[in-house]
Formats: sequence, C-alpha cells, structure tokens
Amino acid sequence: MTEHETASAPPALTVWGIPGLPGVAPGDDLPRLIADAARRAGVEPGDILAVTSKIVSKAEGRVVAAADREQAIADETVRVVATREHPGGAATTRIVENRLGLVMAAAGVDASNTAAGTVLLLPVDPDESARRIRRAVEACVGAPVGVIITDTAGRAWREGQTDIAIGASGVHLLDDLRGGHDANGMLLAVTAPAVGDEIAAAADLVKGKARGMPVAVVRGLAAHLDPAAPGGRSLIRPAAEDLFRLGHREARAEGRAEGRAEGRAEGRAEGRAEGRAEGVEEGYAAGYADGFAEGLAEAGDAGGAS
Repeated sequence: MTEHETASAPPALTVWGIPGLPGVAPGDDLPRLIADAARRAGVEPGDILAVTSKIVSKAEGRVVAAADREQAIADETVRVVATREHPGGAATTRIVENRLGLVMAAAGVDASNTAAGTVLLLPVDPDESARRIRRAVEACVGAPVGVIITDTAGRAWREGQTDIAIGASGVHLLDDLRGGHDANGMLLAVTAPAVGDEIAAAADLVKGKARGMPVAVVRGLAAHLDPAAPGGRSLIRPAAEDLFRLGHREARAEGRAEGRAEGRAEGRAEGRAEGRAEGVEEGYAAGYADGFAEGLAEAGDAGGAS
C-alpha cells in the first residue's frame, strides 16, 4: 500500500455495547448512571454514545397505566397517516405523526419490556435528554463526546425495522454534501447521508432487544462532533417537502372528500348565481309588463278625459 493510499484510507469504525448498566426506574439519575458506565468502558474523546429511548423514558417517568394501548396511541397522535386492519382480527396498525413530529407505527408507544398494564411513551424532549447525558459524560471522562437517543421504526417500501435517531446532542445527524463534488468532479445535488440514523442502526446491532445493553459506543466518527449541532428534529422532513404525507387509501379518501366539498360549494354558488340571474330577468320582465300595462291604462284615461 502506498503512502497516498494509507493517508486516504477510510477511518475504522468500532461499535460495542456498554455492559453493567442497572435496571432503570422512574426518578433514577440516568445521566450519572451512563456517565459512570462510560468511564468504566473507556469512552474516549470523539466517541458517540447511542442510548435506547426506552431507558430514557423509564428514568423520566414516561411509564403510564394503559389498560387500552390504543388510547395511549391516540393521545400521542397529531396526524393519522395510514390505518390498516389485518385479517383474522389481528391488531390494527396505525402509522401516525406523533407530537415530536416523527412518523411511526403506534406513535412510538411501546408495550414491551414494561410492567403489565403499562406502556412507555417517548421522552418529552429527546434532544434535551441527550444534552443532559452528554454533559454528564463529558464531565466524567473529561472529553467531548456526542449522544444520540434512538428508537425503532419501520421504513416505507422496506420490510423490518431499524433504529433511528430521535434526539441528539453534540453530533451532526445529517452530512449535507450538496453543492460539493464527487470523485469524478460531478456536482452533488441531493446527497445528504442521514449519519444519525446510520449510527443508531449500527449501535442496534450490538445492543439488540434482549441483551440488556441499552447503550452502545460508536468510535471513529469524531469528525461529526459539534457542540452546536442541531438535534433530532433536523432529520424530520418539512411538510411542504413531504411527498408521502398520507397512505394511498387515505389520500384517495381525502381527495374524494375534498372533491365532494368543492363540488357542493361550487354547485351552491352556481345555483345562487343562476337564481339571481333568473330573478333579475323575471323581475325585469314583470316590471316591464306592469309598466307597459300601466302606461296604456294611463293613456286611455287621458284620452277619455279629453
């Protein structure tokens, strides 16, 4: 390998789960618990910690009693994107936009790994949660780090689920390369890798769903660290740029409803306009006839008097 090839080689990426975190309960000082575990795990400057949202929700008391999970989903829903009833009486799938602006199944309400009769809601402010954890870890290890809060979501057109970044502090979640050029000098017009989601997905490979390791360390991406970087909302596409705001059935239903409403409004407007026109025409004709008759009568009276 030449000196040039060595210098231009891509950086190595290392991902591992942090063992030894205790079970988390409402009221626990999660930033301190993670900071202590990070110190024991040898976290270094430039590392990024990926923290499962479930333990953040537990520590922040986002555990709610819910005999009916559907009500909890409805309470967290801002906009319904699509609803599908499965054959055989299986549970209904609801894809919705939740109060964080995230579009996901069941509004992110989770009934797994929590006591029977309860569900977990997503953190109130995942970015602020990430900031608190980052400050605690940096104070403990004495070095700048990044923190990403992750949650599981499906993807349109793809089977299965993956973890995504729903909150962050100290790390750029979007690597916007637009306006630059590729290796062949071609202008990059749309290239903007979702680094935050890629980190979350990589971390999930070592955290897993049942290994008891809700925090992972990602090393090798220090170039993406920035204490002023925007948080999780930077990955949410603005509504005006969203080409898939509704499921196809919901879009058709909404289109039919809008068409009927516009048709009724237009019909009423045309009816009123036609009614006014006919009224004016009939009124003019009646007025003309009455006036003509009155004129003839007056002329006759005048002739008789003479």
